[in-house]
Parts: sequence; C-alpha cells; structure tokens
Amino acid sequence: MVAVNRNRFLKRTLAGVASLAVLAGVLGTGAASAQSAPQGAIVIPDDVKIFGNDNPNVRKATAVVNGDVITGTDVDQRLALILAANQNELSEEDQKRLRLQVLRNLIDETLQIQEAEANEVEVAQAEIDQSYARVAAQNFDQDTSAMDAYLKRIGSSAESLKRQIRGEMSWQRLLQRNIAPFINVSEDEVNETIQRLEASKGTEEYRIGEIYLAAPAEAREQVYNNASQIVQQIREGGSFVAYARQYSQASTAAVGGDLGWIRLAQLPTELATVAREMQPGQLVGPVEVPGGFDILYLIDKRQVLTADPRDAILSLKQISITFPQGTTEAQAGQRAEDFAKTIQSAKGCGNVEEVAATIGAQVVTNDQVKARDLPAQIQSAILQLSPGESLPPFGSLEDGVRMLMLCGRDDPQTSSGPNFDQLMAQMEDERINKRAQMYLRDLRRDAVIEYN
Repeated sequence: MVAVNRNRFLKRTLAGVASLAVLAGVLGTGAASAQSAPQGAIVIPDDVKIFGNDNPNVRKATAVVNGDVITGTDVDQRLALILAANQNELSEEDQKRLRLQVLRNLIDETLQIQEAEANEVEVAQAEIDQSYARVAAQNFDQDTSAMDAYLKRIGSSAESLKRQIRGEMSWQRLLQRNIAPFINVSEDEVNETIQRLEASKGTEEYRIGEIYLAAPAEAREQVYNNASQIVQQIREGGSFVAYARQYSQASTAAVGGDLGWIRLAQLPTELATVAREMQPGQLVGPVEVPGGFDILYLIDKRQVLTADPRDAILSLKQISITFPQGTTEAQAGQRAEDFAKTIQSAKGCGNVEEVAATIGAQVVTNDQVKARDLPAQIQSAILQLSPGESLPPFGSLEDGVRMLMLCGRDDPQTSSGPNFDQLMAQMEDERINKRAQMYLRDLRRDAVIEYN
C-alpha cells in the first residue's frame, strides 16, 4: 500500500521561477529600452556597470522584517542547534555561508508568523510547549528541563526551538484555513490518476529526499558553495533530515525533505536523469535546476503495484558468541570458523538451541522482522535462504560473532496501490503546497526588510 504523506511531492519556492521570468524578459541586447519591452519585463543592458562598492550579498546576520527584529543571536542559536544535531564542526568561512542561509530561513519564518497573526490565526503557548516536550522526549529522550539545559550548553536556547515550532504550526494552520477549503480535486481527476497508476504497474517508483536552495542569478555561486558544503557535511555523518528541515526552501522541509513515493516522470528532467542512476542510500548534488540547486537522497525504490520481497516478515534466530578478553585476531577467526560449522550442523531451527548450548552460544528469537529493516548488505542474502539455512558469521573482535538462521517467511501480498480517498487527499496536498509556495513568494515580494 502506498503511504500518503503530507507535503509529499516536489514543491519548491518560486524564487527560481521568478528569476527565469526576469531573464526571459530581457530583450536581446543592451540597446533595448524600457519603452520597447513588453509590460512587466525587466531590461538589463549587457554592459552592466555597478556604481559604488556596496555588495548586497555581504550582510551582517541581522534584519528587521516589517518591524520585527532578527538578531545575530537568533541566527547563532538556530545554527548552533543544527551543528550540534549533526555533530559537525565547520570552518569560519563555512559558517558564514550557512549563517546567510539561516538568516533567509528566519526571514521566511517571520513572514509566516506575521501573516498568521494578521489573519487572527492563533497558536497558544500551551500548544507550543506541548510540541516542545514531544520533541524533547522523541528526538532527544529527555524531559524539558534536561532539554533546556542541553540547548543552553550547545549555544542555542529553548526559545529558538520554540520559535521554529511556532512558525511551522502557524503556517500550517493558516494554510488549512485560508487555502485548503478552496482546493478542489474532481472525481474524474482521481479516476484518471488511478488508471495511469494501474497502467504503470511494474515500473519503478522512488522515495526521494530533497534539499532545494533557490539561487537568483546574482547569488548563484554563493548558493552553489553553500549547497556543496551541506553535501560534504551530510557525507561526513550529518543528518539529511536535519539539514533539509533547516535549509531547504521547498515546502517538504517540514518533513525532512521527504517527497514520498514518486515516479521519475513527476520530477523535473534534470532531477529525473540523476535519480534514475541512484541506488538507495546514495546522496547526489548539488544539481542545478531552473532557479536554484537540488541535493537528492534516494531513500528507497520499488516497483509500482508489485509486491516487494523486502516487505516479507521473517522469523529469525540469532546465534551469537563472544570472545574472552585477550583473544587475538587469529584466534577469533578460528573460533568463528568452528562456530559456523557447529551451527550449520544443526538440523534447522528445531534443535539449534541444543546445538548452540554445546559451545556456549546464546540464541535469540524474533518472529516479526521485516526484511527491509535489516542492513542493506544482509537483505538480499537472507531473502535467498530457505527455512533452516543460515547466513555466514559476521561481527567483530569486540562485539563477538553472530549468525542469523531463517526459520520462516511470510511473503507480502501484491500492493493494490492507494485507494480513491487516499489518492484524492494526496492530490489535494500537492495543490495546497503549490499555493503555499505562491503565498510565501508574495509575502517576500511585499515585505519591508532592513539589513543592518
């Protein structure tokens, strides 16, 4: 069954589209005049001369947005939270680039909160506190007091995280009130989509994570460098989800950049070409697209309306031994070899405990293991086993050696795909997200922003 996620499809900001419109409006040469340009076109001569030394891309990380102040401390605390979550250190130059991106995100967040207040959309402090408590418990396994202390220790604050929570809740509530009621998807559209889905049975679909950074022409190099740094940090162990939530300018940032299950035809050509060659777990980018850059992470892929063997539920027995302190690599290798021969002599799962006891091995049983939840290097091998067979031993000198024996397998049923109601909700979400990006674009365009 295809899961239905909020914010699941590729919805990016229209800042890049606006940049394309500007370029499209430029008449052929610098000799063109405003009088000869079509209405709304911006005319830029070829021989541009900049008067003065002010570089608009060199800013201190402070701004006043429609009267509301964003301080350097606000930026520092938000950046500190992301750096701590990813356990990475950045050079001073890298931090400068990321600070600019954080500032842009805080400006958008401020605009969203202001618009919600202007429309009398309220988010009670109690709701924010409850969400903060859930974040502390679910993501950090702490109570709020410990969470407060942790944030202070890393250079952030509870107020910074609560402000981000407030921004997300305010914006989503505003969209649900002002946009969602006016989004309509007809039954014919849903039925046509179902027919196309059935016609594509057996073709591959992809679950992709995306980080999108808008890049106006004048900031292209700067944004590219920023995106490259994010890629490097993720490859060094950073959390893709955390970076997507903080830096992506697509609406899917709220769900860690997850686009859900999509087919390549739903992606822009530039991204489809790249995604087609990716393997699950692979990170690619930055990829230049109209208006900006994308970083892609392939979470998984499968075939449309076709049962995925990795959804099989396995009954497994794990047999393990440990090595005494002082065991050498050579001794461990020999012990592992003897261990494997002994366990393979067992006649299936029925007497493996008895055999394991003869060598002091421990046996653990689990009848509800989904194949796709196993490490990637084990999935394929274990799905080739018959009941009673086991994988070769694996482990380390410190952790000991283990073997997995397959005792049973329940294969998945063929997926029938999303039902009518699920698909309609999915299509409505897609249209809401598109309108949301247009809404935010208009707020940016009309904002009065002073940089200090």
